[in-house]
Amino acid sequence: SAPLLDRIDIHVEVPRLSHHELKDTQTRSETSQQIRERVMRVYEIQMQRAGKTNAMLSGREVDNFCQLKNAESHLLEQAMDKFKLSARAYHRILRLARTIADLENNPDISAKHLAEAISYRTLDRTL
Repeated sequence: SAPLLDRIDIHVEVPRLSHHELKDTQTRSETSQQIRERVMRVYEIQMQRAGKTNAMLSGREVDNFCQLKNAESHLLEQAMDKFKLSARAYHRILRLARTIADLENNPDISAKHLAEAISYRTLDRTL
């Protein structure tokens, strides 16, 4: 149901891998240790910025730490209208976009970060 799905931050369809893809370890671009280090770096950024992770930001903190420029704000407004997203989804998209920007070590949320966050919320929506 929509109220339940609204509480899940990321909706991702994962395609089935072939036997060859599973067997070929050379195709992996990052090790688990490298990913862990990147995640820990982002965790430290978030703790320094707000004393908590982005997922735990209040609505007021989202407004403070997830500010958008005009173009990005317009993009989010269009997505909210097109996919009929709730206020809860709005704040979750902003938190996720902030995290995606943090992963790229970017102090600002760009349209690219916002579009990626929106895409994770709209898998279950019809275009």
